[in-house]
Amino acid sequence: MFIISLLLFLLGMFAFGISFSIPGLEALIFISGILLISLAMALPIHLRAK
Repeated sequence: MFIISLLLFLLGMFAFGISFSIPGLEALIFISGILLISLAMALPIHLRAK
């Protein structure tokens, strides 16, 4: 679970970084970065509670 969360977190950070260099899709990529990081934080919390 740690590896999956880490990969999602890093992918979200990468999406933050490239979002302003892609014209026309800035908002979509930025929001996807936010969602990926949120998912990376939520997965371990919710799966450990079971």
